[in-house]
Amino acid sequence: MNAGMPGPSTAHTSSRSAILDVIRAAGTISRVELTHATGLTAATISTVVRRLIDEGLVVEAGRAESTGGKPRMLLRLDPYARYAVGVHLDHAGITYVIANLGGQVVARWRRPGAGADDPRDVVARIAAEISATVSRIGVDPARLLGVGVVSPGPLSASAGMALAPPVMQHWADFPLAAAIEDAVGLPVLLDNDATAAALGEYWSGGVPTGAVCAALYMGTGIGAGIIVDGAVYRGRSSNAGEIGHVCVDVEGPACWCGGRGCVEVFAGPAAVVARAAEAGIELPGRGVAEDFAALARAASRGEEVPVRLLAESARYLGAAAQVLANVLDLDLVVLTGSAFAHAGSLYLPIVQERLTTGFFARATHDVRVTISSHASEAAAVGGAALVLQAELAPRQAGMRMVVDTLTELPAGTGVA
Repeated sequence: MNAGMPGPSTAHTSSRSAILDVIRAAGTISRVELTHATGLTAATISTVVRRLIDEGLVVEAGRAESTGGKPRMLLRLDPYARYAVGVHLDHAGITYVIANLGGQVVARWRRPGAGADDPRDVVARIAAEISATVSRIGVDPARLLGVGVVSPGPLSASAGMALAPPVMQHWADFPLAAAIEDAVGLPVLLDNDATAAALGEYWSGGVPTGAVCAALYMGTGIGAGIIVDGAVYRGRSSNAGEIGHVCVDVEGPACWCGGRGCVEVFAGPAAVVARAAEAGIELPGRGVAEDFAALARAASRGEEVPVRLLAESARYLGAAAQVLANVLDLDLVVLTGSAFAHAGSLYLPIVQERLTTGFFARATHDVRVTISSHASEAAAVGGAALVLQAELAPRQAGMRMVVDTLTELPAGTGVA
């Protein structure tokens, strides 16, 4: 065998992954269409599809309408063949989802956040929550692929939050993935919340196939996940997209990351809440997340100071979005995360205006800005999608995933 060439096992895994991802994206598709979409031979398609049917992952879904010859048999995923759990761990709250193979969320719930609790106690709580809900909704534990755990970055695969936000300093260097894997008894994948949110958008249909997209995420802090034609761009340590720590004022205030004048210092929820307190606005005082939500409600009612504070934050976010768009030549920005779940409609026009007037390549194409349809739970959905993609359809560099005729997908598939 030539050095650097894939062996039979690798080739089979690649073919299996490509076929699964195309079937998932298309909703229903024939074997002939799979041959065109993947570039694989008809013999390979036939062999791999038969194995997928034997594994229960793919089922035959009736025949397509005849075009003169024998109608072609259509294939689709069995969405209930496998499940994945997504857990978004944050200071303000822990969000859980259970998603099926098709990317549909079958259970979602939220519990109190990590707070100041010992990480080991929080991990025990997470394990108990997952076990109880899996039992309650009747999912066969044998069909669970694993757990995707996401949290504020930057992250290290071995140490978890290698550099933790101020409110989660006691999590720094805690072996998060290993601890949850031991407690739950399932494989665990770890990722940062912004990257996971971007993947969740793709799997739930918020990012069209072929798009170059940034999911601009605002929860505890500010980050971005980057999707290019369905594949996540991660960077060297899977911490790409930390747009909240781009400097917008070299003489600006110190940031917890060690830099100065970061976007997050000016635009993040904690900064907005702090300025509101300085302006004498009465807030619930139950944490940054609830205080920011209260400000967003006040701004929606037209109260002058909250409107001004959120507009100022939005202008900095617009500058961050412009940086992403110019560097990556984006065609889509999705606003997601818990902060945008409350205030997305206030931010969107300001961010859109910045990109409409300031995007460098605006003469060639525009950049569309949207709000996630599930902004408050996007990171948890992404955690589940992380497991589904890694276990069943990891993207292979250079593999054609769809042909032009398949870019218009059937309505209601729930996937991109």
